[in-house]
Amino acid sequence: MSLDVYLTIENAKSELFGPHIYIRENGQTKEITREEWDKRFPDREPVVVKVEDGTAEAEVYTANITHNLGPMASEAGIYQHLWRPDEIDIKKAKDLIEPLKDGLALLQSDPERFKAFNPSNGWGDYEGLLRFVGGYLTACYWFPEAEVSVWR
Repeated sequence: MSLDVYLTIENAKSELFGPHIYIRENGQTKEITREEWDKRFPDREPVVVKVEDGTAEAEVYTANITHNLGPMASEAGIYQHLWRPDEIDIKKAKDLIEPLKDGLALLQSDPERFKAFNPSNGWGDYEGLLRFVGGYLTACYWFPEAEVSVWR
């Protein structure tokens, strides 16, 4: 199971339009190019996801991460911001900038403290949470007026 986060904007053009190839890797869903797919899996055809333009609302950012990293996010003080923004009145990406910036700084300040929360089953790790929070924070800077939603 995973947490999916979305930033959407009314009438926005999205980079998600068109064909895409996704794989699961290190507890996250990751997009790869056709060239990367062919190099990794030369004898297999990928499942290609096609997203069509034409909706009034466009996702400008989406990412996901394993629920196994919830305890680590909680220790960093950002669990609610990531997993349950609706419960703490987070509506826009700009509302996430300060909490995610602070959480990321805390994660980076004491790696050993947070690595202790790495899941024993190997799904997800400290570095994955750093990338996830860093990417989400960057998207919030780029699209501060985007609506925040999650699927958990």
